[in-house]
Amino acid sequence: MIITTKQLFKIAYGKFAVGAYNINNLEQCIGLFCGSLDSQAPFIIQISKGARDYANKSMLEAIIRAADKLYPEAIFAVHLDHGDEDTCYDCIASGFYSSVMIDASMFDFNKNIEVTKRVVERAHQKNISVEAELGELGGVEENIQVDEKNAHLTDPDQAAEFVKQTGCDSLAVAIGTSHGAYKFKTAQGLHFDRIAAIQKKLPGFPLVMHGSSSVPQEEVERINKYGGKMAGARGVDENEFARAVPLGVVKVNIDTDGRLVWTAVHREHFIKNPENIDFRKPGKIFMNEYAKFIAHKNEKLGSAGWLVKVREVM
Repeated sequence: MIITTKQLFKIAYGKFAVGAYNINNLEQCIGLFCGSLDSQAPFIIQISKGARDYANKSMLEAIIRAADKLYPEAIFAVHLDHGDEDTCYDCIASGFYSSVMIDASMFDFNKNIEVTKRVVERAHQKNISVEAELGELGGVEENIQVDEKNAHLTDPDQAAEFVKQTGCDSLAVAIGTSHGAYKFKTAQGLHFDRIAAIQKKLPGFPLVMHGSSSVPQEEVERINKYGGKMAGARGVDENEFARAVPLGVVKVNIDTDGRLVWTAVHREHFIKNPENIDFRKPGKIFMNEYAKFIAHKNEKLGSAGWLVKVREVM
């Protein structure tokens, strides 16, 4: 059952964070549904602009609709991740997405407000939730590239003013994470003091953590063992997710980790089975491993076991 992120966040606030997982193909979609049902957790399917270009938006929508029929017990939102204004409008018009993210964080504060407000007005006409972003994360993910020197944390006062002027339903904040597999060079972690300061200015308002893959070292090691080159890859400590929940974080974006699991599975399989040309064999392994990965993340986010309660509320 597809619901809006606004509905999910109302239930989750202060209790758990919802895992928001990017998908690009059938294997990721099935693994996501199975892992979420195994852990009895609601979830968010994220489709990026890059995924829409790669698999075609109609193909991705068809895969998700089919999964919704195959797994009727699942409760989830369908969300556009890091959309520009035109892509947001296309998703709003499609009647399929329950939530869109307008990312105008590369503009100055006033221009960000201007663009976000236009998208909010269009989306709310169709009861679609809108996530916006204030502050910039460093790193690289798909078409997003921000040098660390240009990354900056979200200002709490600006956050309050931004939400007031735009009417957005949730806000992605820069609190020390970054996109990609190389998030931290030192022992740096999340800036919980900044999250707390933002929550104080926006009590009860849903906050979102982007760039939150943990970059599991066992997957990095497996990738490198079978021919990869990922020296120094390091992500967010997944044990810090629980500390962010009481501070208003209701959504945690995880994309890079899914790519690592896919890469590790396929590198290992084809190195160990060089005679194999049947991609379905590693595909089945991946779906199983990804489901376990999703269930594990949902446990760390605190969303595991909440599915029945969410269904009762809905």
